[in-house]
Amino acid sequence: MDVESDFTAYVAAQWPRLVRSAVLLGCTRAEAEDVVQSALERCLLRWRRVTAAHDRDAYVHRVLINTFTSSRRRRWTGERPTADLPEDAVADQTSAVDDADTVMRALDRLGRDQRTAVVLRYYAHLTEEQMATVLGVAPGTVKSRLARALSTLAADPTLGDLRGAP
Repeated sequence: MDVESDFTAYVAAQWPRLVRSAVLLGCTRAEAEDVVQSALERCLLRWRRVTAAHDRDAYVHRVLINTFTSSRRRRWTGERPTADLPEDAVADQTSAVDDADTVMRALDRLGRDQRTAVVLRYYAHLTEEQMATVLGVAPGTVKSRLARALSTLAADPTLGDLRGAP
């Protein structure tokens, strides 16, 4: 299989998962697509290195996280994303908060490292070893980040309604 067709097949299979990972890291849907596209552009330039890596998914997720982190370091002359575009303006800004919004708000309350660990483990389904490789930390650090994040999420009163807690 040549580089182009291998890359195209990978993107076709992984695009939704990568976009959702970016959303869970804290991007809007449109920003997530931009971040994933930028990450995949970087991967395409070094696709032979990506395919030679021990774990291609972990490599791509590492590039995605680096791209996301870089996108948050916007300079004052950079792009300024906005949540509401004029043509998409919502008449009632006080509508009820749905389950997805509750989960996203709970994830927003986690630190960047903890949120990244939760997304990689429970959405991207990476193993602790893969996560350690992606994050460039020891497996024990991954475990402690996950434990702290889960403890914080378990104590979050807004998530109690989703769990059916009294």
